[in-house]
Amino acid sequence: MRASSKHDRGFPRLWGLALGVLLCISAWAAITAGEPTGENPDLDAYRIELSDVDYEHWSFLPITLPAPPEIDDAWIRNPIDAFVLQKLRDEGLTPSPPADDRTWVRRVYFDLIGLPPAPEEVRAFLDDAAADKRERLVDRLLADPGYGIRWGRRWLDVVRYAETNGYERDGDKPSAWRYRDYVIDSLNADKPFDRFLTEQLAGDEVRDVSAETLIATTFLRLGTWDDEPADPKVDRYDQLDDVLGTVSSTFLGMTLRCARCHNHKFEPISQIDYARMLAIFEPLKRPQKKRADLDVLVGTPEELAAFAAAEDRHQDALETLQDQISDLDEHVRARFFAVGKTEIAADALQAHQTTSKKRTSQQKRLVGKTQRQLDKEIRASRTPDEQRQRDAFRSAIQAIEAAAPVSPPRGYIWRETIDAIPVTHVFRRGDPTTPAGEVQPGFPAVLRDVNVEIPTPDKSRSTTGRRLALAKWMTSPQNPLVARVAVNRIWQGHFGEGLVRSENDFGIMGLPPSHPELLDWLAHTFRENGWSLKSLHRLIVLSNTYAQSSTVRTEAADADPENEWFWRFPLRRLEAEPLRDSILAVSGKLNHKMGGPSVYPKIAEEVLAGQSRPGLGWGKSDEAEASRRAIYIFMKRSMLVPLLELFDLADTTASCEQRSRSTIPTQALTLLNGEFLNRQAAYFAERLTGEDRAARVQQAYQWALSRDADETELATALDFLDRQQQLIFNETPGMTVAEADKQVWQAFCLAIYNLNEFVYID
Repeated sequence: MRASSKHDRGFPRLWGLALGVLLCISAWAAITAGEPTGENPDLDAYRIELSDVDYEHWSFLPITLPAPPEIDDAWIRNPIDAFVLQKLRDEGLTPSPPADDRTWVRRVYFDLIGLPPAPEEVRAFLDDAAADKRERLVDRLLADPGYGIRWGRRWLDVVRYAETNGYERDGDKPSAWRYRDYVIDSLNADKPFDRFLTEQLAGDEVRDVSAETLIATTFLRLGTWDDEPADPKVDRYDQLDDVLGTVSSTFLGMTLRCARCHNHKFEPISQIDYARMLAIFEPLKRPQKKRADLDVLVGTPEELAAFAAAEDRHQDALETLQDQISDLDEHVRARFFAVGKTEIAADALQAHQTTSKKRTSQQKRLVGKTQRQLDKEIRASRTPDEQRQRDAFRSAIQAIEAAAPVSPPRGYIWRETIDAIPVTHVFRRGDPTTPAGEVQPGFPAVLRDVNVEIPTPDKSRSTTGRRLALAKWMTSPQNPLVARVAVNRIWQGHFGEGLVRSENDFGIMGLPPSHPELLDWLAHTFRENGWSLKSLHRLIVLSNTYAQSSTVRTEAADADPENEWFWRFPLRRLEAEPLRDSILAVSGKLNHKMGGPSVYPKIAEEVLAGQSRPGLGWGKSDEAEASRRAIYIFMKRSMLVPLLELFDLADTTASCEQRSRSTIPTQALTLLNGEFLNRQAAYFAERLTGEDRAARVQQAYQWALSRDADETELATALDFLDRQQQLIFNETPGMTVAEADKQVWQAFCLAIYNLNEFVYID
């Protein structure tokens, strides 16, 4: 539960219902009252008049570089601390004491790579007396491949990543996993965020197009997709609406979809603005072969042409050799029958002479038996030279097959066609069957200071260039939104809440930033540092704001119950994926393999039986493969892995700005009784070595909690082990000491997994 405040994400139930009714009535009135009718109504009815208030909304103003407050305080380690400390003082608050090294190292491991540190890594850090040990550790973690996995998963939340279409059939999106790998690889390479954005919007339109940039455009095809729409035209515009809505919320923090049917009721966005933005995506090609042509080979035109030519040469060489073998076999066969040495029984001959459709089952067996006998005799009739020649042909075929050209990767992409540029209209009430006036592609009028030219269609090019123009508009130095939205998401990832707590909505109805100067300073610095995400992470996690203790101080909590001013580090539960990955890491079974097709952990038969097509749609992976990082688990919209879903896995139908934070009984029951947890507890127990029980308890604490057990905890653990062993002997007379010991330690490790300290980032 969370304390209510002006930053609550939802209204009380009754007020929310009342507001919803009023909005529906208001929207309907706007749609129906005074709206023009006819084939080509005047577009003036779909415009809105913008005021200075609209233009001067905080998020639409240019990004500035505020000077950090000049405060003489040893607590300030970098400019972030200066901004935070000034706000704390303004609110009559003080920062919390720093977390100790052990707490900080565990925190930064989880935040940057999503895994707990190994005991030897903790010891090395604690024993390091150098003043720059935190900087060196952060640099090492940012260089770890786990960084891309940890922060790639956050990005996949925002872009509604899944590998199936949803709806009843929930068919697969072939090769969609390559987009997941693209995201991980891009983050690990610290690809500049403006380039990262551009490739996803227009990877097929960039000058240096490649397989990588084409795979990036899978972003456009990640949404739900109806396999059998009742109205294909409406379905198409639903798809484009999904793309536009995801793009606008992900990169701009704007809710453009509300202007599909009418002018936005609260934001300075008109229906014309919506239609002009939609026109940017309208040239995307409609799949012609039941959408199977979305799964295509990807690469540069030169790479694809070279592969096609090599494939043709390869097939020609194979066919030539196959023809030579066929000619040789035909020569041997003709000679064999010319000699006439073979004998065929009358009934077998009759069976051969009967057409295949009229043969009885007995005749079919005779034909097969006779044919096998004939083939054997024909092979035996080959001369030694003929056999050597045939063997040489077969060897040559095998050599050619082994040297087959390597196929470019396949990507699940939505392509443009330049053959016929579609005309975009404003739709009356958002209905594509009732077009109003025509519009040209463009950008929201409220962002008047951002000017980028959209190219006119040119049939000499393979695409319109509209999406590339959109990417340039978004990453323009004059665009105030993209950098602010991006740095806010990174801040949210480290502190649980953003500086703007409506992470997908920077508009009028969104929440204002708690620290506007800090937000602008971070956004400006982010762009000046070449849009480097790793530099931004480094700046944040090395601040003293991040290094604070999570301890709740009563007077501060009373003044700021939601920690809006960041007077402490927020204690929060691990998300579903790092929780599962940590369980595997501590048990010693985590598979660190990177990339490739998704894996399928075991799911209970009862869950599989509940699918619309029971037994289908979920593959099988061996235990080692299924024990890879959770980001590599197949994301099926209609059947998410129960453990992950139980711990608030992101919704895959829309952009997820912030995961839910539920606390329900089934979470505790699963951690205690779940098959996966009990199996990993057994593996964890096997990892604890030595005869000394106290030493094994300390090993368990070091692996799971990154610290030693104190005297009280150690005494409690030893008492638990004794009582558990006695309980087992009482319930199962005759059990060996070794078997009882195994069960005792499994129960102890399961208890460790259930500690709040294991499940929460302190």
